[in-house]
Amino acid sequence: MRVLIVDDDEQIRALLQEVMEWAGFDVAVAENGRVAMRLQGQQPADLVITDLIMPEQEGLETITSLKKIYKDIKIIAISGGGRIGPEAYLPAALELGADRIFSKPFDVQEIVAAVRALLEIP
Repeated sequence: MRVLIVDDDEQIRALLQEVMEWAGFDVAVAENGRVAMRLQGQQPADLVITDLIMPEQEGLETITSLKKIYKDIKIIAISGGGRIGPEAYLPAALELGADRIFSKPFDVQEIVAAVRALLEIP
C-alpha cells in the first residue's frame, strides 16, 4: 500500500515518512499540492495525508482535485491552522472529501491507526 504525504514543513514530512515506512507502507512525499498531484499521476497512492495551509497549492484545493480524479482515494487532512486555527479549516476538509482530520500537533500512532483503518489493514 502506498501513502503520499503532503506538507510544506520538512520536519512533519520526515516524521510522517519515517512512521509510515516503519508501519510497512511505501511512502512518497511532496512539499505542496501541485507536486502531490504530479506524483499521484505518475504513481498513484492509496491514501494521501495532506496539510491544509501550504504555498503553491493548498490542501483544500488538493483534496478537491484528488477526489475529482481518484474517486476512491482515502484522504487524511492535518492542520496547525495558520493564523486562525485548525478548527476553521478541518471541517471544510471533511466537507470536500477528507476521510479523517487531525490537528497539529498530532499523535503519530493515531495517524497510523487511521491509515490502517481507512485502508482496511488489520
